[in-house]
Amino acid sequence: MQQFDVLVVGAGPAGSTAALNLAPLRRVALVEACAETTRRIGESLPPAARRLLRDMGLLDCFQAQAHSPYYGNRSTWGSSQWSETDFLRDPDGHGWHLDRPRFEAWLRRVAVERGSVLFVPARLEEIERHTNFWKVLLASETGAVSIAADIVIDATGRGAHLARRLGASRRTKDRLVCGWVCQETTCEPVSEAGEHRGEGAGFTHIQATKDGWWYTAPIPGNRRMLAFHTDSDLPAARLATDPSALLANVPATGEFAEILSRMALKRMETRTETNAETSAEHGVTPASSSVLEPCAGPAWFAAGDAAMTFDPLSGQGLLNAFFTGLAAAEAADRQLQGCEDALPGYLQTLAGIESAYHRHLSKWYQAETRWPGAPFWERRRAKT
Repeated sequence: MQQFDVLVVGAGPAGSTAALNLAPLRRVALVEACAETTRRIGESLPPAARRLLRDMGLLDCFQAQAHSPYYGNRSTWGSSQWSETDFLRDPDGHGWHLDRPRFEAWLRRVAVERGSVLFVPARLEEIERHTNFWKVLLASETGAVSIAADIVIDATGRGAHLARRLGASRRTKDRLVCGWVCQETTCEPVSEAGEHRGEGAGFTHIQATKDGWWYTAPIPGNRRMLAFHTDSDLPAARLATDPSALLANVPATGEFAEILSRMALKRMETRTETNAETSAEHGVTPASSSVLEPCAGPAWFAAGDAAMTFDPLSGQGLLNAFFTGLAAAEAADRQLQGCEDALPGYLQTLAGIESAYHRHLSKWYQAETRWPGAPFWERRRAKT
């Protein structure tokens, strides 16, 4: 049986962040089911992340990755007129539009470079609490792996697969779902470094409509992300499941439409047995606000989406993964030192995050007063 101080399950942004911060101090195992990182929604990193990256000793290395600058947001929200909120006065500077697969692969690599032992591809088969340690059985391509760890961190995303085995449950606040397409652009000029230079460069655009809201953002590699958000039980949710319908129903007027006219509306191809490349990537994912209850317990912590999930309108998903991954690492280290306040302190921190998040989310949705009687907006106004 291999001995570790901390076992981190899930090597996404939260899990890798926890592992890379603990590895210089403790014996850390990092478990990930997928050998390769894949495209996922959530490519915007706000300016506040700069402080966390600097504190973790990652900023210079991250900036060398050459992700695209993110200068602010333009939106039609509460009005048909476009408004702009930029980061010019933000003391942290600009944010970034990320190449998400490359970003996650980099974080995972840093965790290993700092000393984490990575098991990939591997999945959690069994977990059992003994007197003062966890006994864990992993299934990998090379066979079963037995691990003993003092503390476990669940960073398995919205599914919270580890925490749910320990008795935790997820409380979901709404039915928000997101359908997205990531595709090459045909006409947007780019620099030699791959940065977008045309209209819409450096900005996330958000447009509210009767049945939900849309956003688009440029990402490295001359690609653009387009996403539509609505409730899963509304008829408009059918758009989310069909990439062709999604592209065909982009708002037809205004700045949003002008930007998307440069998106390559190629025929959506399907992967064949020869694994041919598709013309675009597409996905459908839950986007609801939710919280795990509890977010931690004796000798275990949940981080990132495993602990709580944010409405993408907040733009806080990746920042929360960084923050809670770091906070879980610090709490685990304190608990290993025998500090009795480690668990209650972590729970208090996450409770504060959830409370502040819902206050702000309510204000954002209350600001959109058009379309009285539309189910999507009425549900959110009713939660004042």
